[in-house]
Amino acid sequence: MRCYEHTLIARQDLSPQQAQALAETYSAVLTEHGAEVTKTEYWGLRNLSYRIKKNRKGHYLHLNLRAPADAITELERQERLSDDVLRYLTVKVDQLEEGPSVVMQSRSSREERTRRGHDDGDRPRRGYEDDERPRRAREDEERPRRARDDDERPRRAREEGARRGQGADEAEGAAEAAPTDEAES
Repeated sequence: MRCYEHTLIARQDLSPQQAQALAETYSAVLTEHGAEVTKTEYWGLRNLSYRIKKNRKGHYLHLNLRAPADAITELERQERLSDDVLRYLTVKVDQLEEGPSVVMQSRSSREERTRRGHDDGDRPRRGYEDDERPRRAREDEERPRRARDDDERPRRAREEGARRGQGADEAEGAAEAAPTDEAES
């Protein structure tokens, strides 16, 4: 019998238990046709690179198989008929991989990194307490405010004055008078 790696993506609406039950269902189909499932892995709910049948995520399942060609044909036919399977891929390999797959190894190493404390990282931990931390001086407290020139008045007032054909002093007076006119009406 030939060795195969089979990966399928199930809909995101399924629970993880339902996705694993789907893998067990397909394992039963394979054993009926004379195949041997050596390893089943649930890789979890992962983001898809692009939308497939209006799904942005999918449950990834991976199977290592020793099977005749007709068992693989029947498995893929069953998966095409199922609405729960978004995509599947079967690859013929020379020999099956022992131990966890690369995806599961990277997942376990990621979990180990999140479990460890901050003390054994590459960067040294800062020794500042909250009160001792150096702070930057606030520049706006040290600098006195300067008065606005005519060129620095709000852009809206300049534009309204230009539209009405008023000079700089008249436009500024109109901009200041506009809110009082609206409040009276």
